[in-house]
Amino acid sequence: MRVISGTARGRSLKPVPGMGTRPTTDKVKEALFSMIGPYFDGGRALDLFAGTGGLGIEAVSRGAEMAIFVDKDPKAVEVVQHNVEAAGMKERCEVYRNDARRAIKALTKRGMQFQLIFLDPPYRLKDADELLMSMWNGGLIGRDATIVVEHDARHQYPSSIGPLYVWKLADYGEIALTMYKVSDEVPNAPQLPRRIKEQ
Repeated sequence: MRVISGTARGRSLKPVPGMGTRPTTDKVKEALFSMIGPYFDGGRALDLFAGTGGLGIEAVSRGAEMAIFVDKDPKAVEVVQHNVEAAGMKERCEVYRNDARRAIKALTKRGMQFQLIFLDPPYRLKDADELLMSMWNGGLIGRDATIVVEHDARHQYPSSIGPLYVWKLADYGEIALTMYKVSDEVPNAPQLPRRIKEQ
């Protein structure tokens, strides 16, 4: 694994030991950032199930102002801290060991707001829609935000979650990306966009 583009391009990223964490592959990461970026002019990023921290680090490398990383696995937190330092981003990143729901409450109390949000929970968890609604209610999602949920391709998230609507869908074998944006005028029953399928 490596940082694909931007100021930290080519820096190697350490994986989390064991089989409990499934990092986003370089191929999927490159495709993802080509859809949502590829580069950014500031803004805050939140990597809520950080794992290796690869998505948040890539966002900062491509121009995000800063990133917050959250994971409840102590091994993952240690790896994220290592990778942030290896990428030369220690001053622009915050890393926390916490459960996703408690982290949302803590960030809400701080009055934080994000323009890029990455949710890559373990595939057995299928509650990203509930987490996003909590984040919206807590004011964490900026009106210009882009949200990316990585999940099992067999699972489909709703076409809208409150004011969030599915902007793009992409399949990469067993992995799917569902991307949301904010709209003031979401139709009652919006049609899901056509999935982009990659081999």
